[in-house]
Amino acid sequence: MTRSVCRTRRIRRSLRVSGAGAATLLALSACSSSTGSQEESGSAGSSSEVSGQVTVFAAASLEESFTALGEEFEKRHPGTGVTFSFGGSDALAAGITSGAPADVFASASPKTMATVTDAGATADEPSTFVRNQLEIATLPGNPEGISSLEDLTSSGLKVVLCDKTVPCGTAAQRALKAGGLELTPVSYEQDVKAALTKVELNEADAAVVYRTDVKAAGDKVTGVDFPEAAEAVNDYPIAVLKDAPNASAAKAFVALVKSAEGQRVLTDSGFRTP
Repeated sequence: MTRSVCRTRRIRRSLRVSGAGAATLLALSACSSSTGSQEESGSAGSSSEVSGQVTVFAAASLEESFTALGEEFEKRHPGTGVTFSFGGSDALAAGITSGAPADVFASASPKTMATVTDAGATADEPSTFVRNQLEIATLPGNPEGISSLEDLTSSGLKVVLCDKTVPCGTAAQRALKAGGLELTPVSYEQDVKAALTKVELNEADAAVVYRTDVKAAGDKVTGVDFPEAAEAVNDYPIAVLKDAPNASAAKAFVALVKSAEGQRVLTDSGFRTP
């Protein structure tokens, strides 16, 4: 898999960014965005035609479903290419407000989307397209016998949470508060994929992640539902960005995400409809 961001074909890229997120995203996005702009300006036809490159910044938990939708988008619109930047929603939002060129932002929470809207960086009002719920990911077969959120507070159990600043971490804190529980994890991770990886690599006994990520991991982990998750459901908003280099393609991608086909792909991945 190529790491070049100057290629015009679609690139799957999963960003693991934290404090330097804005600068990293700006550097990674500049080349691909420039390519997309050149393609669009060089295409003939009306503004309603979809062509060129579209750059989508999306929460890490959307990686599997959005990658599938990106492939579908390219099939529907020959000659287009979709470039994804997946990562923690807070870092992606910081990148956008710092000037990283992108066409679409899909966040894992309204709060992180508000960072972008408050900066006047969206072209229109964001809309919620799916919801997501937490689940405990354990080692395969659940050898520790974890059956509740309270079990994660057991002494000697290695538990990983998402950082409190990212949506999955904020949701985990709401769930813990709902259960009247306090938990000190062995580490806070910068996004949900990083938290899940700790369990997949047997570096942690459990992690609080999204149900969609447990499903995507297959037999690498075992999922455990817990009732407090109902108090910490996250809405996912999406919006076309104000300075989108390829606004027509951005609108078409958002339309696909919100279409019946897009919703089927997302619900098949474990997301809930709004």
